[in-house]
Amino acid sequence: MEAVLDTYAQPYDPLRPVVCFDEKSYQLLDHVREPLPPVPGSPARVDHEYKRCGTVNFFVAFEPLTGQRTVTVTERRGNAEFAAQLQTLELRYPEAEKICLVLDQLSTHTPAALYQHLPAEEARRLSRRFEWIYTPKHASWLNMAELEWSVLQRQCLGQRLASKQAVERELLAWETDRNRRAVRVNWQFSTPSARETLKRHYPAHE
Repeated sequence: MEAVLDTYAQPYDPLRPVVCFDEKSYQLLDHVREPLPPVPGSPARVDHEYKRCGTVNFFVAFEPLTGQRTVTVTERRGNAEFAAQLQTLELRYPEAEKICLVLDQLSTHTPAALYQHLPAEEARRLSRRFEWIYTPKHASWLNMAELEWSVLQRQCLGQRLASKQAVERELLAWETDRNRRAVRVNWQFSTPSARETLKRHYPAHE
């Protein structure tokens, strides 16, 4: 935990950008009956019945100190998709000495995933471009990318979207607007505050 918090406490360094990375699945839904648009004196009406149209996977890469993020939609989630995301992320920071990657302990979020889909030499080179900083188990809330999911759900995904293309259109508009405004995170939870608030989890010394 303290490794994550100490990383967040560092000032911005373009040679060591901090990127919070996460992924989640999303259920595609379609209307069984077309919604009725709003009219004067009556809000829009949507039938509670819906049709499932499969799932897609979201990857988010969020740089909290610059307020820039990208959300990518894939049809599947696995080692191959994770490796492709890191290849794309590396290209975004060609001048960086290391990319400080904050991520949870999902089984695919490891350097080993790269070796399954890249030549060993390339997998090794790519894995060394990142500093791997993991949130503790059951504490993925320490990953600031989780805050982006919350905002994304409220501002963009609170509707029925039936196809990958429809999701991508909505996400692009949302992402473009937030990046234009450079929406950052004012993170307040520090290592000293963690030691005080969560002191019951630290070993006791007499």
